[in-house]
Amino acid sequence: MIRLGALLLAALLCCGPAIAQSAHDLLAGETRDINPRYLLQDPNGRSVTNEDFRGRFQLIAFGYTYCPDVCPTTLVEMAAILKQLGDQADRLQAIFITVDPERDTAKVLTTYTEFFDPRVLGLTGSPALVRRAADNFRIRYAKVREPGSDNYAVDHSAGMILLGPDGQFIKKFAFATPVDEISAQLREILGARPVPPTQR
Repeated sequence: MIRLGALLLAALLCCGPAIAQSAHDLLAGETRDINPRYLLQDPNGRSVTNEDFRGRFQLIAFGYTYCPDVCPTTLVEMAAILKQLGDQADRLQAIFITVDPERDTAKVLTTYTEFFDPRVLGLTGSPALVRRAADNFRIRYAKVREPGSDNYAVDHSAGMILLGPDGQFIKKFAFATPVDEISAQLREILGARPVPPTQR
């Protein structure tokens, strides 16, 4: 919990306009090639696919729990977005997919995501399934070993990806896009797709 508190503080300090975008942010031209499919596991070990959230929007970010800055910043922003959406947040599932499945066990991932907002669902899987999901979403990641140590960081793409109720890709929000701007766009998108009568 001490480490999570430190990460949250770092994230809050990083949320200003001075944030520099990750060198590996998704490029706008890459989004047309996104294949919004994944087969992963939730914290209870249950298999989860993109089809499980039919009828709801999905706001997805990739990262890992040992991430020192980008990931806690993203999750602080994701939690703020859910809060700003109010009742409309029920129509959206926030998802955090680990790119470090070797260290991010279900328990570790759950503790991490719930620290920011219990509505954020952490997903993990085998290294092969995580890699396949990342490739489908055009997410790049690679381990970076620390000199003279067994420790490593994971260099990865940043940003949030929005899928519609039909599971199809809608758009990508680049890292450091202001929370108010993302929330406003989401309200507009949600408003343009009213809840079907059968789901009310």
